[in-house]
Amino acid sequence: MSDAVPEPIASARADGRDTLTEAEGKALLASVGIDTPSFEVCESVDDAVDAAETVGYPVVVKVSSPAVTHKSDWADGIGVAVGLDSEPEVREAAERIFEAADERDIDADVLVEQAMDLDRGTEVIVGGIRDPSFGPVVLTGLGGVFTEIFEDTSHRIAPIDRAEARSAIEELQSAPLLSGYRGSEPADIDALAEVISAVGDLVTEHPIAELDVNPVLASIDGVIALDALVVLER
Repeated sequence: MSDAVPEPIASARADGRDTLTEAEGKALLASVGIDTPSFEVCESVDDAVDAAETVGYPVVVKVSSPAVTHKSDWADGIGVAVGLDSEPEVREAAERIFEAADERDIDADVLVEQAMDLDRGTEVIVGGIRDPSFGPVVLTGLGGVFTEIFEDTSHRIAPIDRAEARSAIEELQSAPLLSGYRGSEPADIDALAEVISAVGDLVTEHPIAELDVNPVLASIDGVIALDALVVLER
C-alpha cells in the first residue's frame, strides 16, 4: 500500500469513521484523475440555495452524512432530489433533508451538485472490494437502477492496466450499449477503462474495504462519476 494517506481517508480516520461522505469519496476519486460534477456541501438551507446559483441549474440535492450510505432509499426517498431548476425547489428539498435528519437524530449536511443529462450516455458501475480470498478486486457492469436487476458485471483481480480493464468492459452482455447501439453515440471506452484501472489502484494501495462508484456516466464526451461510496477497513 502507498505510504501517503489521501486527505479524505485521513479525515475519516481522525473522526473515527469507517465510511466516507460522498464529498470525501469524490475528492478521493478526483485525486486519481476521475472527473465528478461540480458540487458544494452546505450546512444550511440558505447555503444550499446559494450553492445552486454557483453550481448552476439544474441541480441535484442530496443528504450528505457518513451515517447515510444509500441516499436514494433514505427517509422514504427524501435523500435525493433530482432535476431541480429553481430556488423554491432547492429550498424545499434542503428543508426536507434537514428535517428528516433531525427526526432521525443524525448529523447531516446537504450536497448540491450539478445535474447531468443521463440520456447523453450509459450508466455504469465501477467498484472495488478487498476479498478475503483474492485480495483487491475491481468490477464493472451496467449501473444505475439496472445494477441489481441484470447483475451484468465482470471482475478482475487488481491492480489492472487499461488493456485488461477494456477486456472486462468488452465481455459484458451490455457492452453493445457502450459501443453505440442502434445509432446511439458510442461511449469513450478508453476513458472508462482508465477509471476502472484507477479504482483498482485505489483499492490496492489504500485500506479500502469497499469502493462503489455508481453510477458512472459514460458518454462520447468522456466519463464522469456521479456518486461514490467508500468504506474503509476497520
